[in-house]
Amino acid sequence: METIKKYLEAMFANLPRTPEVVKAKDELWQMMEDKYNEMISEGRSENEAVGTVISEFGNLDELAETLGLEQAVEESHELMETTPRRQLCMDEVRDFLHAQMARGVMLGLGVMLCITCSVWVIMLSGTFLEGIGVLLMFIQVALAVGLFLFSAKRNAAWKYLDKEPCQADFATTEYVASEKDRYHKGLIGQRSLGIILCATSWVPALVFDTMGLTNHFIIDNLIAAVLLLMVGIGVAMIINSSIVRASFEKILKINDEKTMSSRYVEAQKVLYENPRLNDIMSVYWPTVTCIYLSYSFLTFNWGSSWFIWPIAGIMHSMIKRRMGMVKQG
Repeated sequence: METIKKYLEAMFANLPRTPEVVKAKDELWQMMEDKYNEMISEGRSENEAVGTVISEFGNLDELAETLGLEQAVEESHELMETTPRRQLCMDEVRDFLHAQMARGVMLGLGVMLCITCSVWVIMLSGTFLEGIGVLLMFIQVALAVGLFLFSAKRNAAWKYLDKEPCQADFATTEYVASEKDRYHKGLIGQRSLGIILCATSWVPALVFDTMGLTNHFIIDNLIAAVLLLMVGIGVAMIINSSIVRASFEKILKINDEKTMSSRYVEAQKVLYENPRLNDIMSVYWPTVTCIYLSYSFLTFNWGSSWFIWPIAGIMHSMIKRRMGMVKQG
């Protein structure tokens, strides 16, 4: 039955998304299911039953008049001729997701190397190894730049996803949705831990100061180094989790919202009636993260800058309610 279901989804993928098409699809699915069960009850094999169902109900052009879909089928043919969409296969999407996971690690590591590059200078300052500290700092920056360039070169292979109209079939979108669910808790935990590390990077300084251990330059240098390491690791985790999450969403939102293919993973698509709100919400939380980190680094007021997050959460709810209602699929 799963084979028949996937075949049905492919048949209706490019049809306009209207109540009439949805109703016709449900009716055709019921006919296919009845025919399949009838043949199984007669003792036919599953492969034979599937083949017969597809041969009898698999031509939408012939069934268009019976289902009342003549106009919808004609419109889908015109759409495919005027704006053909590149069909993404399962292996192609799987390779893209793996590449984006590697990209998240490389970019996160590169940013961490940039943030923590001065640790060598801080820790070795005032010693005969200070020159080596400067050398290590430049080596670390060079490694970070190398990671950025290598990541950009690898990512260039997937530019067509942004430039060309593409489409993913039912099986592929189901796979991506299941992978997103599988990684969801891990990504949320990684992002949360990254934010916590950034928000609490001042704690070691407070602890050492409370213990009266900040009167020696070695301790002061150690505190500064720990702060940079915590922030670097935290930012790397935020970047990696954001890139991986965005890769899942890119594939899930790639289908044309005006066709039936947009129904493949309705639970993964959150749209707003106000089109401008879609653009705002797509960058809302990354923007909040940038504001939080920028304000915290500029003021070093980590003790109170965490208030940005609950305020951002309240504003998020207010914007959704005031500017547009959430709708599914």
